[in-house]
Amino acid sequence: MDLTKRKREVFFWVLQFLGWFLSSASILIMVNKLSSTYITYTYFIGGLGGIIATSIYRVFLKKNIDIELFGKASVQRLIFAFVAASLFYYCLSFLSEEFYDVFWIKSEEDIKMATEKGGIIIALIGSMMNILLWTLIYFVIKFVMKANQDSLRSISLNTSLKEAQLNTLKGQVNPHFMFNSLNNIRGLMLEDVEKSSEMITKLSEMLEYALEKNSVDKITVQEELAMVENYIALSKIQMEDRLQFIKQINPETLSIDIPPMIIQLLVENAAKHGISNLKNGGSIVLKTEKSNNYLSITVENTGKLRIDENSTQLGLKNIKQRLRLLYGQKAAFTLKEGENKVVANIKIPLA
Repeated sequence: MDLTKRKREVFFWVLQFLGWFLSSASILIMVNKLSSTYITYTYFIGGLGGIIATSIYRVFLKKNIDIELFGKASVQRLIFAFVAASLFYYCLSFLSEEFYDVFWIKSEEDIKMATEKGGIIIALIGSMMNILLWTLIYFVIKFVMKANQDSLRSISLNTSLKEAQLNTLKGQVNPHFMFNSLNNIRGLMLEDVEKSSEMITKLSEMLEYALEKNSVDKITVQEELAMVENYIALSKIQMEDRLQFIKQINPETLSIDIPPMIIQLLVENAAKHGISNLKNGGSIVLKTEKSNNYLSITVENTGKLRIDENSTQLGLKNIKQRLRLLYGQKAAFTLKEGENKVVANIKIPLA
């Protein structure tokens, strides 16, 4: 519970009044042989005395005791303040007794209780015990509030850090994709200028889309598929009939939110490291399914799981890191080799 300064003050004073008047009442219950007038007087004076003494005590603690830098000097100041508060509380009680003697007449039981041997020492010890209990409760509450504030501060910091990391990862996607596409165009320009021009147009449309979606953390599967279709069209200009693209999309998955360009990165990886290395080409199969509160995205491509030694694997690393930041341990990413095919799968929690 995050308490504002004003709420903390209200909380303190409510506890002050409740605590001291309940404490005062419990003491008087144990000495019920006194007159009703003296009991009533002592009840209110005991409560008010405790409130006054500990309120002044609290002012000193707030100004001189820092729980974040609690050391030897703090302990010394605390002991001094505790003793002073205990003596002050006892003096208030003593003066209240004198005040009662002036304006009211004590009964025989009241006089007997006041003059009983050891009464002063017992009263002083009682005052110290009350102040000690108040001190313990005060610091327990202070430490709980500090722990709560530290926890909220940590959550806020982690959220800011996560947003910064996600923005960095999203910023990596566009340069990575553009670098690969420009390499393809460069290789084609000497062979077919018309196709190169078509590729540049497609690339321009895709970059516009990618930049538009770069400011969001999630888009629908349907929006992502539009990006994938453009990428396949761009890749087919270079690979022609060597690339076959098959979609097996469950209609129920089209409206589900996913991180932007995450399917496109899987398809790009399949095309670049799979189909482009095969003389006769092959196929890329994209499947989406919804089951057991998970969205499953699978990209299969013909070929074997071979990663170039010089490859940074930026696309795969980007996918793993974004899934971890957005979903923690609930999401999963796997990449494995099957019978003459490579299968990449992403599982995203729906709840």
